[in-house]
Amino acid sequence: MLVSLSSKVSLIIPKTIQKALHLKRGDHFQIRVLDGKIILEPVPDQSPIEILYGKYAGSDLLGDLEDEHQGELLGESNIHKFGGSIIV
Repeated sequence: MLVSLSSKVSLIIPKTIQKALHLKRGDHFQIRVLDGKIILEPVPDQSPIEILYGKYAGSDLLGDLEDEHQGELLGESNIHKFGGSIIV
């Protein structure tokens, strides 16, 4: 399908494509150049929280953080301060 740039350097997306992709006024797009071509991708109308919701379900992120912190504490217990110098 052939389209041209307007005097304001804008493109009009043909109605058939708007309907096929359920596009509406105000939708946002990610635009990039790849191999000399313009790639225009619709961005979902979701907040970052909605996008991430459930992404880490089943992960024990808090447990992993606690384990990491415990390891840091154990590592620090082997370090002793002596007169402003640190001796390991």
